Amino acid sequence: MSDNAIRQITADDLRTMNNQEGLILQGCGGDLREWLDGINGQLAEAGILLDGNKFEMVSVFQHDGQTNLLFPFEGVKLDMGKLAMWRIQTHEQFGGTWLSDYVPNRLGGFIQAEQRPPRKPKMELMGHDGNIFSIMGRASFLLQMAGMNAENKEMVDRITSCKDYDKALNIISEYVDTELSTPSIEPKKSHKKKGKSAYER
Repeated sequence: MSDNAIRQITADDLRTMNNQEGLILQGCGGDLREWLDGINGQLAEAGILLDGNKFEMVSVFQHDGQTNLLFPFEGVKLDMGKLAMWRIQTHEQFGGTWLSDYVPNRLGGFIQAEQRPPRKPKMELMGHDGNIFSIMGRASFLLQMAGMNAENKEMVDRITSCKDYDKALNIISEYVDTELSTPSIEPKKSHKKKGKSAYER
């Protein structure tokens, strides 16, 4: 799929999204970008999308011979009461259902995280000018793209409460594969500083 706003996934990928929620529309034929723009327009007009928010990215998957779209709620400000009513009113047209209902009823249920651990994204520490916030921002983006939202929040919380540059790098390297990452569970405890940290500037 060439459009960066529309991500191709499989129905099995939905089974790993047990900590997420979203709206699934079924039988979305034709131009998927038109679907994204059209649904954003309808939800904005109905007062469901709040404060100028809109769905920036959706996922498309095939199941039972249908093309379906997942509109994830992560990072989108919604009036959930109005959305629930809209879903019921348009169900005959769009076949709208919640992700949390679709997976148990159509795909056999969610897969627990321990059964299918996520792959850590890879990232090079070089090229960030030693700025911990630039490095953290890149790592955070990669984790979000990998669907590792809980890990991303945990990493950011740990780093923002840490005042040591080297420790912050090691924390990042626990969540993404970097030059400092090791196969062991315990992070590397020490390595010499190379210049001042972003905290000291």
